[in-house]
Amino acid sequence: MELKVNLGKDSYSIFIENGIIGRAGDYIRNIFSGKRVMIVSDDNIFPLYGKQLSDSISSFYECHHLVLPHGETTKSFDSLPEIYTALLDAGITRSDLIIALGGGVIGDLTGFAAASFLRGVKFVQIPTSLLAQVDSSVGGKVAVDLPQGKNLVGAFFQPKLVLIDPSVLDTLNEHFIHDGMGEIIKYGCIWAKDLFRTLIEHTSFEDLKPILPEIIYRCVDIKRIVVEHDQFDTGERMLLNFGHTLAHTIEQYFHYERESHGEAVGIGMYQISLMAEKAGLTKPGTAEMIRKALEIYGLPYECGVAMEELTGAITRDKKNLNNRLNLILLEEIGKSFIHPETVSFFTEYADVI
Repeated sequence: MELKVNLGKDSYSIFIENGIIGRAGDYIRNIFSGKRVMIVSDDNIFPLYGKQLSDSISSFYECHHLVLPHGETTKSFDSLPEIYTALLDAGITRSDLIIALGGGVIGDLTGFAAASFLRGVKFVQIPTSLLAQVDSSVGGKVAVDLPQGKNLVGAFFQPKLVLIDPSVLDTLNEHFIHDGMGEIIKYGCIWAKDLFRTLIEHTSFEDLKPILPEIIYRCVDIKRIVVEHDQFDTGERMLLNFGHTLAHTIEQYFHYERESHGEAVGIGMYQISLMAEKAGLTKPGTAEMIRKALEIYGLPYECGVAMEELTGAITRDKKNLNNRLNLILLEEIGKSFIHPETVSFFTEYADVI
């Protein structure tokens, strides 16, 4: 299955196929005619798929690799000097290519390194987590975290190609399946009532698995449409942030050690919909439908933290413009809208989430 993100000179293709990592070289040859390739991965993923990827491209290119520790803490400024040094040692130039092989952390971090090294080196996304496959690998948002919050330093830097291999999800542990399902539920909430209906008609992730490539395709297609309309996140693309204002705050509160991103998004979607129902902005019963979907796929919907403890981090959210937040709310499942608000919205309509 192929999708094309149409962004003029920054256009690129997304391919979704089982086993595509072992054939990556054939796809990369179509978009890259340089000499050297640097694969950046982590110590969970590279032992599983690094050799397979390296073998598929080393007959065409001089191939190097860098393996970083797994986990959210790697997505920081502290990791950048190591990446830049590895790129310099390998002789990577602006005419070469960097490949991100991993989940969202590796994709975001490697993308930011590619955007900033020598003012921009071409890069390819090969996402290996469900969350990265349905969301973070597409759209060109690359970033690192600061101690004060997630993704506070970043860039818009589109990949030259995205290769999605659903078969790699067989090696994911349950925690990362939950991570991705949070984002998949989000797409159904903001855009696609039919997708949401499909999700709640199944009984578990295992039950959903036979149609997972089609689910991934549907999510990526929604993101493609949104990114084409709003590449730089100034309008419609903000809808993709449904649940994220609270999610990022929850992640930071627990120092990225408890809920995964997708789990935090699940909490954020349910809790903000509860608040919006109380405010008369969302159709009654919507939050309960979201809760049902979260329960089917084993995601949490509450975290047990007093709202006033989270508001400080919310004020530092990068979507906070002139002391106003653009909250993403639902009219109902499948219909979302941007609602400007102040931070007081959270404390007015919630005590503990």
